[in-house]
Formats: sequence, structure tokens, C-alpha cells
Amino acid sequence: MRYPWLRLAIFMTGCLVPAWWLYQAASGLLDPDPGKVLVDRLGLGALVFLLITLSMTPLQRLSGWPGWIVVRRQLGLWCFAYIVLHLASYIVFVLGLDWGQLGVELRKRPYIIVGALGFLGLLALAVTSNRYSQKRLGARWKKLHRLVYGVLGLGLLHFLWIVRSDLREWAVYAAVGGMLMLLRVPQVARRIPRLGRQGRVR
Repeated sequence: MRYPWLRLAIFMTGCLVPAWWLYQAASGLLDPDPGKVLVDRLGLGALVFLLITLSMTPLQRLSGWPGWIVVRRQLGLWCFAYIVLHLASYIVFVLGLDWGQLGVELRKRPYIIVGALGFLGLLALAVTSNRYSQKRLGARWKKLHRLVYGVLGLGLLHFLWIVRSDLREWAVYAAVGGMLMLLRVPQVARRIPRLGRQGRVR
């Protein structure tokens, strides 16, 4: 296994952050509604992991270091894990395990439908992230995994709908996402300097 220290660091970060949030909730260190805070933080954590995952390819092109690509799949799976925790905490803390309340929530808060579509997209990506699916799907695998761009758009729309009264935080994540999408435009990607290669030439 290449770069075990980097993989371990990502694993520890992915585990310890929600564990710390749970500790804060149990200790009464969060707001009067700790369940809602956990829901929000887990959703935001998933968006952060998604943006970090999408940054791996530009970083590899910029630095020439292959480690970025090696951990890309792991980061994507952590994004999915946080989304699952986000959904589970919503069902427990917001719905109170009352599935009948879900219909009411969908009518009052249609952004939940947007979030659900994003979850389904991530589910498809997570299920097919293994080498077997890559070999089985062939060229279709890359086309399928372009769903991640749509998932990012749905995630940002979901976030926007929630924080529409204060757009400053959302604008930061949207700007980062927009920049990462811009770096994937072929004409732009070709202009990314290869700092890693330049360093080896010198």
C-alpha cells in the first residue's frame, strides 16, 4: 500500500471529527438543539470532503506528486460516509424516527429532495468506486463518475437553500467549487504549471 501515513491521517481525521462533535453534544457544549447542529455539521463536512476530493486532480497536475490521486478514492468514500451520517442524524434528531413526518418535511422544505438526489448520486459513485466496477464498466465508468460534478451542484444548491439568509459562508464554498470546475476545462487544465516537473529539471 502506497503512502500509508497519508491514508492513516485521512482515516483518523474522518473518524475523530464526528467523534469530537458527538462528545461536544453529549457534554452540552453545543447549542440548545445539539441534534440540529450535528445534522448541519455532518452535511457541511460532506461538502468539504467532496471539495477536497475534487481538488486532488488539479493538485496532482500542479505538483506532479502521485499521492494526491492515490487517496482520491478514500476521500470520496469519506464524503459518502459523512452524507450517510448526515442523513441518519436527520432521521433521528429532526424526524424523531417518525417516517410519517417525512411527507410534511418534504412539503415544507423541498431542499430535502435536492439533498436526496445528491445522496443517490454519491451512492452510485460509492458503489462503483472499486476496481471490479471500473473494469466491468470500462469507458462507461468515467462517464458515470462525472456525476460528481452534478452532485457538487446539488450539494451547493441544498446548502444555499438552507442558509439563504446569510450567503457569505455559502459564497466561499461556491467559489471554491467553481474554481475546481474551471480547472477541469481542457483549455484551462493545459495551462496549469507543472511545478513538480520543473523542480526535477532543475
